[in-house]
Amino acid sequence: MIKYIVKRLLLLIPVLIGVTFFVFTILSLAPYDPVTVILGDGATEEAMENMREELGLNDPLLVRYVNYIWDLLHGDFGKSYKTRLPVADQILSRFPNTILLASCSMVIAIVLGIPLGILSAKKQYSLLDNVATVGGLISVSMPNFWLGLLLVILFALKLRWLPSQGMGEDPVSLIKSLILPSITLGTGIMASVMRMTRSSVLETMRQDYISTARSKGIAESRVTVRHMLKNALIPIITISALQFGHLLGGSMLTETVFSWPGVGRYMLDAIKTKDTPAIMGSVILMSVSFSIMNLLADILYAFVDPRIKSQYQTKKKNKQKKSPAEDGGKEATA
Repeated sequence: MIKYIVKRLLLLIPVLIGVTFFVFTILSLAPYDPVTVILGDGATEEAMENMREELGLNDPLLVRYVNYIWDLLHGDFGKSYKTRLPVADQILSRFPNTILLASCSMVIAIVLGIPLGILSAKKQYSLLDNVATVGGLISVSMPNFWLGLLLVILFALKLRWLPSQGMGEDPVSLIKSLILPSITLGTGIMASVMRMTRSSVLETMRQDYISTARSKGIAESRVTVRHMLKNALIPIITISALQFGHLLGGSMLTETVFSWPGVGRYMLDAIKTKDTPAIMGSVILMSVSFSIMNLLADILYAFVDPRIKSQYQTKKKNKQKKSPAEDGGKEATA
């Protein structure tokens, strides 16, 4: 398993190279001048030329990209064109806020989505199933920023129960400021988790071992948790990991609606101000988050379903047995 994890981590390298090169090329070909973004329209031609030379903008595209990757390997994400501050420091200062918001949103999605999916599957075609299915379709189709604005209008402007913007400093205000953005992000993910749970549990319910467990007199609650849910977790883990990776990359619109000081809002501000280093840093963070969450999902598969771990071990043993046989065959041929 350790060898597999190391192999997957090494695969991050070509992924990051491909993503960074693609985004770097697009931003380099964009019809705007970074020097104008930094110095403004009133700068002299001499000052602009000196700034281009300082930033290396006069070099060919591939040279600039190689220099960027070289700095990246040394932990240098560059300086923001807008603030002239290191991008790495700005992203790292906002990333804990994004992690907090993403974690709360995933807790809401999982705690509500999985039980609703199980109930819908066990009561297929009932009123509960129909209401949950229609509600899930509406939640998936509803834009997050629109739901966020509705929640702000209702709970912040009309009822005045919760703050509409910002991040609280003390624990009580922090919890209050987390409620609305967490519900906004968690609702759509909850619908996806619920639908995936329903489909997976329905497929599991038709298996023979479920009928066998019930015929042995095992309590229905234990059958549901130990047999149905456990064997239906693989697709649920997959979609949850992908959604969490997406949230760790920053939810731009939701963080902007609630003025949440996270990576998503930082990336959106960078796009609006054409801040190339900040955009590149945010994209790298998003790519790494997706890749790491995919890796964690693969590791969880082995713990949830022992058959996956045994298949990996069997494949490894067969490979080890095959190697001496091949060597012997080669020696005999020689």
